[in-house]
Amino acid sequence: MSETAQHRPFEAWGFWGVLLGALGVMMVFLQIIGPTLVPQPAVGNQIGEIAGDIARSAWESFRGEYVPEPEPAEVPIWVVLGFAAPVLGVVAIVLSMISAFRRENWHYPFYGTGLGAAAIVFYFVWWIAVLFAGVLVIVAILENIGSIFDGGLFGG
Repeated sequence: MSETAQHRPFEAWGFWGVLLGALGVMMVFLQIIGPTLVPQPAVGNQIGEIAGDIARSAWESFRGEYVPEPEPAEVPIWVVLGFAAPVLGVVAIVLSMISAFRRENWHYPFYGTGLGAAAIVFYFVWWIAVLFAGVLVIVAILENIGSIFDGGLFGG
């Protein structure tokens, strides 16, 4: 182990790998939890707004009125975190490998690679879980769509 890595951890490649790996894992968790912290209107209000938008759009289209192009919405920080977390994981792994080749303290490459891989794996496992839950909801809706028209909702 070089004297630089032993006495000055900020100059060790592996230290920065560990730091970026930990930051990547934190970004994954922030991306998972963050959108739930944003205040949302009630479900009834959202459905009413959607229905109103559809009705307005239909009438404007029927009358031939000019419909302005919608303004693009600003990108939430959660989307940026979603892209940055796996990238930081990859950078952490690369820095940890450089640390291993330079024969710095073995903790740096070990922990940096572990945290970088965790950031990447947690990110993709989270999205697989979200997709799986979405498929389950769609299947449940499709299985019950027949009961809507069999008289349950419309009283037939």
